[in-house]
Amino acid sequence: MQRPVPLAHNSLLEALPPSDYALLAPHLVQVDLERGRLLYDPGDSIDHIYFPHDGVISLLTLMENGAAIESATIGPEGALGLMAAVAPRQSLSRAIVQTPLRAARITADRLHEAWGKSPALRDLADRHTEALYGHAIQSVACNALHSVEARFCRWLLACHDRIPGDTVALTQEFLADMLGVQRTTVTAVARSLQDKGVIRYRRGVVDIVDRQALQGMACECYGVVQNTYQRLLGA
Repeated sequence: MQRPVPLAHNSLLEALPPSDYALLAPHLVQVDLERGRLLYDPGDSIDHIYFPHDGVISLLTLMENGAAIESATIGPEGALGLMAAVAPRQSLSRAIVQTPLRAARITADRLHEAWGKSPALRDLADRHTEALYGHAIQSVACNALHSVEARFCRWLLACHDRIPGDTVALTQEFLADMLGVQRTTVTAVARSLQDKGVIRYRRGVVDIVDRQALQGMACECYGVVQNTYQRLLGA
């Protein structure tokens, strides 16, 4: 489904001065995308930029043997493909819709036109790139040093921040890719959290029951990434 976007519901778009946002507004189209929708694979030309209103996009690093692990996530605080505003770009990772997503979409050509006219947009793109880089390098350390349970809690919190409600729809296979583990490990960790009263886990669905407990069990990376976006983008 596509329809015109009357107002911005994305932190980056809302941060633009009205005159700069007006350069983009006529060309923004709202799209509703289902969970699991592939947006880009490595090497694909970035021809559209997505500004999420709610929901999550995952960036996955792929290996030759088919293994994958999440390197960053993008929600209403950011955008997918923003640096294509500067010049033609190819995707460095797989970008996939992690939860049902509403987003404003604009073509790279239209965004490039606005980028050339708007110092505010250029500054915002630079700061967003720095924030996303900080997110990715924090994920490297997190995936190497922290337990699966702590990373699972961090991941659930990041999703919870970006979706309406307390229910995260997912599959074991999808979550295993996010965390870089076997599906049996995902099941064991989810059941352990359920036994502790933190979540309810059903096939394909996680209900967050006790967010405070979830935060207490998550690794420090959740707060570090939050602070990075807050410092650079106020998001």
